Amino acid sequence: MLAALICLSGCNIIIPQPRDEYVDGRLRITYWEKWTGFEGEAIQRVVDRFNGKQDRIYVNLVTMSQIDRKALVAIAGGDPPDLVGLWSAGLSQFAEKRALMPLEPFMEKAGMRREAFTEVFLEQNTYRGTLYGLPTTPASTALHWNKRLFREAGLDPERPPRTLAELDEMAGKLTKYDENGHLVQVGFTPSEPGWWHWSWGYWFGGELWDGENVTFDTPENLAAWKWIQSYPQKYGAEELRRFQSGIAGQFATPQNPFFSERVAMIVQGVWMANFIQTYAPGLEWGAAPFPSAVPGLEHVAMVECDSICIPAGARHPDEAFEFIQYLCSQEGLELLNMGHKKFTPLKEVSPEFLANHPNPYIEVFITLADSPNAFYAPLMSMWYEYNDEITPAFDMVMFGTTGPEAAVSMVQERVSDMWVRARASIERRERAEAEAAR
Repeated sequence: MLAALICLSGCNIIIPQPRDEYVDGRLRITYWEKWTGFEGEAIQRVVDRFNGKQDRIYVNLVTMSQIDRKALVAIAGGDPPDLVGLWSAGLSQFAEKRALMPLEPFMEKAGMRREAFTEVFLEQNTYRGTLYGLPTTPASTALHWNKRLFREAGLDPERPPRTLAELDEMAGKLTKYDENGHLVQVGFTPSEPGWWHWSWGYWFGGELWDGENVTFDTPENLAAWKWIQSYPQKYGAEELRRFQSGIAGQFATPQNPFFSERVAMIVQGVWMANFIQTYAPGLEWGAAPFPSAVPGLEHVAMVECDSICIPAGARHPDEAFEFIQYLCSQEGLELLNMGHKKFTPLKEVSPEFLANHPNPYIEVFITLADSPNAFYAPLMSMWYEYNDEITPAFDMVMFGTTGPEAAVSMVQERVSDMWVRARASIERRERAEAEAAR
C-alpha cells in the first residue's frame, strides 16, 4: 500500500498515512470476519454478489481467528478495518471502549427500518441505548432428542417432554449402565454440551442481571442449581465425571455423544442440523422447545447472533454501511443464512427460503427466537468475567464438591464486587464525556 509521510511539527517522528486503494477504479474497503469453512464460503458469496452489483466499491473479505483481540488492537492503533464481524456477546465490551460507531445515523440516512428486524437481535446489538451493530446470522436453542432411543426405551418417538418433570422422568428411562455399573448411555445431563452453564435459571423464571444489579442469588436461580445437582445425585458424581471425560471435546466429530447415541437428549442450536447431516446422516432426531420448570412459562430459549459493525476510526464508514445495507437486505441475509443453515434476523422471509431450508425444524427455531421468553447473555461490558465465575461454580455442584446454595452465593458475591467497580468506571467515563461535550 502506498503511504504518504508527514512530519509532526516540532519533532522528528514520521507517521505513515494510508491512502485509499482502488480496484479497477473502485474504492477498496476491508471487511474482517471470523468464519471459515462453509460459513466463510457463504459470506464470500454475499461479498461477491455485492461487488458484482455496483461499480464504485470493492469489498475485500479477510478471514481471521481471534477477531475480537485483533480488532481491538487495530482500533486502538488507529488502523482498523472498515467492517468487522463480532459475536453479540462481546459487543458490549467494544461499545464500552468506544471502539465502534453508532449505526442509527447511517440507518436513518439510508432509510432502513428497525422494525424490519426481530427485536431480540437488535437488543443484543444495543449498549446503553445506542445501536452499535446489526445482526447477520442469528441462532436460537432447542431440545434435540433421539427418536430411535426413545422408541427403544418404550417412549413415543414423536412426543418430546413438555415439562421439566417429564424430561427428568424420560432421562431416567433412557439411561443405561453396563454390567460393572458404569454409565454407557445418558438420557440427559445439564453438563452436556457445557457451553451455557449460565443459562439454566431462565427455565425457572430467573435472570442474571436486572439492568442495574447482579441477580444471581434469586430463588429462581437457586431452584435451577438444585435441579442441576439432582443429576449427579441420580447418576453419581464420580460416575458422571468418568462418563463426561469420555465424551469431552468431540463436538464436530462422529464421536459427538448425541451423534453416537450416548446422550439421548441435549440442548443445542439451529446449527446442529448441519453437523448431524455431516457426521450422523442416519440419525433419527427431532427438535422442540426445551421444557420449563414453571407452568405457563413457554418457549424459553437462549438466543444469540453474529453482528456486523463499523469500527471507530474506520476510513470509509459510508461505503462500509452501503455494504451493510446490502448484507442486511432480505436477499443478502437469505443468501448468507441459507449457507450457514440458520434463519435470518428479519421478520419477513421469502417462501422459497423456508421451503428449501435444509433444517426440517427451522420454523421451531424461528418461533423460539420470536418468543417473549427468549433470553440472551447480559449486556454487560464485564460479561465474560461474570461467566468465568459461573463455570467453576457449576463444576463444583455438578461433581459434588459444594452445594447449590454455597455456589450461588459465591457467584453473587464475587460478581457483585466486580460489577460495583465496573459501574463506577463507566459512570466516571460518562460524566467526563458529558462535561467535555458542554
